[in-house]
Amino acid sequence: QTDEVFLEAQIQNITTSPMFMEKVSLEPSMMYNVAELNTVDTAGESESTFGSRTYLQPMDTRQYLYCLKPKQEFAEKAGVIKGVTVIGKLDIVWKTNLGERGRLQTSQLQRMAPGYGDVRLSLETIPDTVNLEEPFDITCKITNCSERTMDLVLEMCNTNSIHWCGVSGRQLGKLHPSSSLHLALTLLSSVQGLQSVSGLRLTDTFLKRTYEYDDIAQVCVVSSEVKQ
Repeated sequence: QTDEVFLEAQIQNITTSPMFMEKVSLEPSMMYNVAELNTVDTAGESESTFGSRTYLQPMDTRQYLYCLKPKQEFAEKAGVIKGVTVIGKLDIVWKTNLGERGRLQTSQLQRMAPGYGDVRLSLETIPDTVNLEEPFDITCKITNCSERTMDLVLEMCNTNSIHWCGVSGRQLGKLHPSSSLHLALTLLSSVQGLQSVSGLRLTDTFLKRTYEYDDIAQVCVVSSEVKQ
């Protein structure tokens, strides 16, 4: 749903003696910034999720988690990246119980970039909870992931619970390759509960090709009395 990449690394001590983990870090590629998710904030101080003892007993395994986000200059192109992308490499440093130091640095880790087809539609803003039968706003981002210019028309199809407000069949104009546009839309729900936002259709008038977008997101619909 987002351009974030989560990397989980499992490290196991396969020796017969305890091992002191001096450093386990992820060096990201030039496209990403990395955030380590292996610490928790306690009383304003950052503490390792593994506790104050960083020893790894024989045959024990630890799981390290990292979150990579595209840098700003690549974020706008994240939806049009094709093929395999390099995310970075792990750097692991340890000491044995005799003080001998060891180091392992992996080769560049790769991931298969997700395919978004010709047109990618993503949600920028949407409320978590809305009132029954009261209009609410969402913001969509439409990105042309193809290598050709498109001339797009937006159609909004109502479902049993979701009803779109506004004119269906309006022209969005030309969208060049790798370009994006933001779209503010209004809708309301006639049914309570967790409802799926569905029913958006984009048609490229040049190729007469229609792209359907259902289950874009979910929103919790409550009666106005409950929310107030």
